[in-house]
Amino acid sequence: MNKMKPKAYFVGAGGIGMAALVRWCLSRGIKVAGYDRTPSDLTNTLIREGAAISFLDSIDAVPADFRDPADTLVIYTPAVPKDNVPLSFFRDNGFEVVKRSQALGHITSGMKSICFAGTHGKTTTSSMAAHIMHTDPVGCTAFLGGILRNYNSNLLLSQTSPYAVVEADEYDRSFHTLRPHIAVITATDPDHLDIYGTEEAYLESFAHFTELIEPDGKLLVHTGLKLKPRPAESVKTYTYSRDEGDFHAANIRRGDGSIVFDFVGPDGLLIKDIELGVPVEINIENAVAAIAAVMLTGRVSAESVRTAMASFRGAERRFQFWLKEKLPGGHVVIDDYAHHPDELRQSIASVKSLYPGRRLLVAFQPHLYSRTRDFAPQFAEALSAADQVLLIDIYPARELPIPGVTSKIIFDDIKCDQKMMISKEKLPETVKSLNFDILLTVGAGDINLQLPAVVRTLRKVEPTPVDKKK
Repeated sequence: MNKMKPKAYFVGAGGIGMAALVRWCLSRGIKVAGYDRTPSDLTNTLIREGAAISFLDSIDAVPADFRDPADTLVIYTPAVPKDNVPLSFFRDNGFEVVKRSQALGHITSGMKSICFAGTHGKTTTSSMAAHIMHTDPVGCTAFLGGILRNYNSNLLLSQTSPYAVVEADEYDRSFHTLRPHIAVITATDPDHLDIYGTEEAYLESFAHFTELIEPDGKLLVHTGLKLKPRPAESVKTYTYSRDEGDFHAANIRRGDGSIVFDFVGPDGLLIKDIELGVPVEINIENAVAAIAAVMLTGRVSAESVRTAMASFRGAERRFQFWLKEKLPGGHVVIDDYAHHPDELRQSIASVKSLYPGRRLLVAFQPHLYSRTRDFAPQFAEALSAADQVLLIDIYPARELPIPGVTSKIIFDDIKCDQKMMISKEKLPETVKSLNFDILLTVGAGDINLQLPAVVRTLRKVEPTPVDKKK
């Protein structure tokens, strides 16, 4: 990819990572059209912002003025099937066709990129870092994998800042197109084995990512990972975690629905009394990673960190409250994007820490047949920590069914007081008949689309997320 063209066509425009690039192109005056399989809140928003998006897998749906390879760049996501009709048309007719990751690498190539990679935690940590830098005069441009509730967008723009905050996705080795100035690795628990095949290949991909850090750059790695980084000699490496490492938290205080801690770094760095705007246990560690990364720029003030962390409202579908009634007697409904066993385990632990002694119902929708096959025992173990479990059918996303792989291979090994397999459509009426205090819906599929009906059932009024701005 040599340069952007005056027009861009996005195949898979409604993907969260693609949406940030759609918005960036629109902000630069580039004319945008695209295709996605189904309408969504996000595609509707992109259409209102100026993108012409079609939902027909047909050449006829490609606008006439996007059919000249001389002035149209085609950007696609690997999640789109190879036999997609518009994508095949562009490939067969001489268009420059690039992956989303290639376009992102090109756009950020002239910037100082702060890249957050990892099996889990990268959306929250990158979002926190972007919010901190946006709050500080230094600013940033940010390409994120979640919609920030502070801005109702996954793209932040700055006309003057040299920094780009980037969520670096390991799927399909996408993050190998980036050249980080600062790289953060939050976790390397094996995932995407449909792409990598083995844990060793997965770890090797992250090791190669560390080789891409710019000379004199910085690498921040969570303590205790199996990863063996290979940065250049001029790259300085730091460690972090909640309780130990070069960067960590100290003097953690919990109470009255709040979490406050002191941030500790090398060379006597100390930022006292950081209050989490989203006060859940895992966000202590996420905040340490985000704060450490922005402090490594040497450009961000301690006061900006305090202000931003207290005002951070999180990304949509990351521990998002939909209902928050008084307990006992009422109900709490939380949605989380967890789709890996470790994420699921942390999500359940965070709820139990926030609401000790309350009866927890978890509704889990597995994401991908391959991931379900690869991690069924681990999913079952994580779900067994709940009081009750509702297990939903697998969300296939980009995959075709695998013989013998259904939610039942998880279900059979779950050990808890009560468990049930249901379709996602049955979720609202099923929760009505169960005895629980907190409902946690988890998964990276479309289980969240049932939440309006769930909350309507529980409180008999039209719901909106309780922390979503009108």
